[in-house]
Amino acid sequence: MKKTVLIFGLASGALSAAMMAGTVPFMLDGSFRNGHLVGYTSIVLASLLVFFGVRSYRERVSGAHLTFRRGLAVGVSIAAVSAVCYATTWVVLSTLVVPDLWDKVVACMVDQKRASGASPQEIETTARQARQYAQWAENPVISFAMTLAEPLPIGLLASLISAAILRRRKPPSPLGAGTTRGVEA
Repeated sequence: MKKTVLIFGLASGALSAAMMAGTVPFMLDGSFRNGHLVGYTSIVLASLLVFFGVRSYRERVSGAHLTFRRGLAVGVSIAAVSAVCYATTWVVLSTLVVPDLWDKVVACMVDQKRASGASPQEIETTARQARQYAQWAENPVISFAMTLAEPLPIGLLASLISAAILRRRKPPSPLGAGTTRGVEA
């Protein structure tokens, strides 16, 4: 199981990390317009590898048989490896590549609130909340934990669906084959 989990988890993590790196231009210009679209698309695409990983495990490791529980365990493990790669990439990008990211996020949120015609009190409330969030997110441990919350639910859903679709029970053994059932001594 470990080999399958590592292969598909790291492939999924590499895909999501590469696509996240594609959001750097959106971070640098401070607009963040399509960054979320690219980010969540990468998470969904990376979660597709959960299905292929569970299927590979069923076909190559477990002899074409897979219980729901084992399929779910494989899928969740793949999703967890992928999520760790995703969160690690985010922490590296937000601390090393775009070190002033949170200043840009706060400014963007305030500008959006101002453009919507909000009152000065609403703008100040938004700015205060954004600064508080930025303060939390500047701690790499907290940022890592918060970022794990993005891909994990999608990975868990992909794991549930994959385990349900790909489960395959062992066929019952033919009556009497290798047993003494039905034979009187």
